[in-house]
Amino acid sequence: MSYETETRQFEQDGFVLIPGLLTSDETTLVLETAKADHNLLSHAFGVMDTTGRKSKLSLWNHPGDDLFGMVSRSQRIVDRMEAFLGGEVYHYHSKMMLKEPRVGGAWEWHQDYGYWYQNGCLFPYMASCLIALDRANRDNGCLQVLKGSHLLGRIEHGRFGEQTGADPERVNAALERLELIYCEMEPGTGLFFHSNLLHASSANTSERSRWSLICCYNAARNNPYKDSHHPRYTPLSKAGDEAILAAGGKPTAASLSFLDPDKDQTTGATSESTGTD
Repeated sequence: MSYETETRQFEQDGFVLIPGLLTSDETTLVLETAKADHNLLSHAFGVMDTTGRKSKLSLWNHPGDDLFGMVSRSQRIVDRMEAFLGGEVYHYHSKMMLKEPRVGGAWEWHQDYGYWYQNGCLFPYMASCLIALDRANRDNGCLQVLKGSHLLGRIEHGRFGEQTGADPERVNAALERLELIYCEMEPGTGLFFHSNLLHASSANTSERSRWSLICCYNAARNNPYKDSHHPRYTPLSKAGDEAILAAGGKPTAASLSFLDPDKDQTTGATSESTGTD
């Protein structure tokens, strides 16, 4: 698909699936580097669902020159984001999601802007790119989305377990009216989705892990009006397509600013409230 066709689909459905966003070699490199990256793993923290299952994630704000930074700065991702959001974007944050076999928890129905609204972002000119590092299907808790739900606008969010989720009454009404899509993805597939798209995932009860890298972006013209635990506008230096493999297995820098969940400033939140899967 051309960027124009992808943009029309993004505007209509609230999401676009791009098979082969990362090559097989790039995907393998990212996954193997993540699993060996002590700095990234040591900063992972758990978020419990309503049944007591727990998923882990590591989150950082500013992309460096390491492998993960090269992915989030990649032209093939950033150029699409600029097409989808209608102008210059900057890196809002990235996170590595670790949904382990048998214990990886569910994520309640939510909109990422349900959280990011609290961080001083006036408009929902924000989106994420989820890259599957493992095969994702229903068995290991793949992402579920409600097609076109970004057009509902921001829904009120509240606390469920250790998570913030969308108003169940509105979610149930949306489930009756909108198509539910299970985003089953091969490794390397990218899912671009709008910050107001309702999404959720089930617990991983399978014997397979489901790791994914999620890169989140904000429009430069949507610069937050107040400080939060995520950055205001910071110019983003794009990286060429060759930069991912050229970075080799370079792990995250020791100086990288990982999120301390105790310093999450989102109103009404305890633990991670930045929008996840």
